Amino acid sequence: MTAALECEGLTAGYDGVAVVHDLHINVDPGEVVALFGPNGAGKTTALLALSGLMRAFSGSAAVCGEPVRAGRPYMTARQGLAFVPDDRSIFYGLTARQNLRLAVKRRDAARSLQEVLDYFPELGPILDRRAGLLSGGEQQMLALGRALVRKPRVLMVDEMSLGLAPIIVKRLLPVVRRIAAELGSAVLLVEQHVEVALNFVDRAYVLDRGHVTLSGTLQELHARKELLEASYMGELAYGQLATEPGLADHPELSSDA
Repeated sequence: MTAALECEGLTAGYDGVAVVHDLHINVDPGEVVALFGPNGAGKTTALLALSGLMRAFSGSAAVCGEPVRAGRPYMTARQGLAFVPDDRSIFYGLTARQNLRLAVKRRDAARSLQEVLDYFPELGPILDRRAGLLSGGEQQMLALGRALVRKPRVLMVDEMSLGLAPIIVKRLLPVVRRIAAELGSAVLLVEQHVEVALNFVDRAYVLDRGHVTLSGTLQELHARKELLEASYMGELAYGQLATEPGLADHPELSSDA
């Protein structure tokens, strides 16, 4: 199976200073992959480089087999990538309905709207309310719905739970899982609610100071949950745990840093 989203040796950052280093990530169609890590680990930078919004220093990225062209995110969108940033990037002065219409062709508007409501019925009663008056959870549903109407082959979501109550996160994550299953979309999800997210992802990568320090399937990460938790505590704690007996039995969980 050809990966819908992949990067090889991707290094990117700001003002000549690398924030992510030698990143190797792949996400297959219908797969949900999480990108975990502490604040400042480089998760958002990785998504910006993968989407073409940031020029990488080295390495390559591709969406559905087509190379990502830095500085031309509209080309990446045409290749099938939809990106929901952490600020949601909705138009607060427009209604929810108008926000959704901006993302679809006019002839497909009615059908696309109904498809969004199938995933997010909570938006039905508030379609004619200005987006700036919606709650944080409703705004996130709207942002996801706007991405959904494009039938994305790849969906990237940055910090979906930012500022949201855990109960809302538990409502949204199953929808992301359903999008992957029903549309065959490859989903790359940055998420801070690790315990909740682990119930809905297939695999995960953990970034620490720009390096992938841990990766594995859902089952593998559950088996080494203490290692996953340690990765949020910094390299020293991770290095201490990585020497524990038994880690050699899980080479896929070894440090890449």
